[in-house]
Amino acid sequence: MSEGRINIPGIAEEAKTDFAAAFASIAAISAIGVAIGLSFPLLSLILEQRGYSGVIIGANAASAGVAAMAAVWLVNPMVNRLGVINTMLACAVIASACMIGFYVFDQLAAWFALRIVFSGALTLSFVLSEFWINSAATERQRGLMLGIYATVLSIGFGIGPAILALVGSAGPLPFAIGAAIILVSCLPVLFVRHREPVLGDSLGSSSGFLKYVLIVPLATGAVAVFGAVEQSILAIVPVYGQRLGYTETGTAVLLMVFAAGNVGLQIPLGIASDRAKDRRGILYLCGVIGVAGALLLPVVMNPDAPVWPAWTVLFVWGGVISGLYTVGLAHLGSRLSGGDLAQANAAFIFCYTLGMIVGPQLSGIAMEAVPPHGFAWAMAAFFSVYLLLCVQRAFTKGRKQSAK
Repeated sequence: MSEGRINIPGIAEEAKTDFAAAFASIAAISAIGVAIGLSFPLLSLILEQRGYSGVIIGANAASAGVAAMAAVWLVNPMVNRLGVINTMLACAVIASACMIGFYVFDQLAAWFALRIVFSGALTLSFVLSEFWINSAATERQRGLMLGIYATVLSIGFGIGPAILALVGSAGPLPFAIGAAIILVSCLPVLFVRHREPVLGDSLGSSSGFLKYVLIVPLATGAVAVFGAVEQSILAIVPVYGQRLGYTETGTAVLLMVFAAGNVGLQIPLGIASDRAKDRRGILYLCGVIGVAGALLLPVVMNPDAPVWPAWTVLFVWGGVISGLYTVGLAHLGSRLSGGDLAQANAAFIFCYTLGMIVGPQLSGIAMEAVPPHGFAWAMAAFFSVYLLLCVQRAFTKGRKQSAK
């Protein structure tokens, strides 16, 4: 499939970035990010306090990923019926009601049902917010805007647990705060509702987004690897670190350094992608650094050695890993527009969710099969697969240019 830009008839890219629309969308989804950062650990803590096993707690969390993957099938019918902004507002109201529902209902079955609806609504919000940011930005500033989006969203994810630490998990307060934050996300959207992104023709069938997995494979492949690696790090690194001899505090610090790279490098990577002749070059570089960083983990991860080598690798590696998402999303926006871009964003989130479901499973298997550094080899394998895709796309592009 060609990766040339696909334009919808009658839709021309704006000469200037619509900053009001872009920042409103960023503010809205970042508020939801705070609520996610609060709600996910809150729900797990309460299930633990109620005496449920780790299997049940994990299954409840996993249902969110399955629901997210299923929700992208609703993008087309909901947007065709309601429009982008009304769909975002409806999702916020539904997610907010679910937060209250978690407090009202104690039954485990109700929590599974609420978790599915809650995650599905949030997934639709992410798809449409990212589409809106991509649509509002011009080609020369797309990477910058998405870098700002990724940075602010990461900060929001960090604020959520901080709120939980301040208010605790008891009583209705944390649920009320989460519901209120989600409703607050409606305000910036309402403020710029007259700037709703244009979709052009109908989005088509609910399964139409699947073809976009192959139309822009470097973007969808990048986000699949990002989902696999990011979720593997969050789930497996605490165990990996302790098996190597790190204390619980030492492992937490490693994750903080990784998160700092995630926050600190997204805007520079976004700007670099704007200035690059072809964003695919930045994605190739992210793949190379991803493999190199994974291969360095067995060398630098040593609790008895100085900390700076491990911190340096994790900071750069964390930023580059997240760059797959930021630059991949910018690459998506540079190739597609209108309804095509909305569907491609659905494919993008679908691939991310697929990666986040599969990645931790394979990483856990690798850690058990090849101790103690099986985790690192699994990370290297994920990035190597992506590099093979990059090589294949570069070879195909070169062959087409030679044929011309």
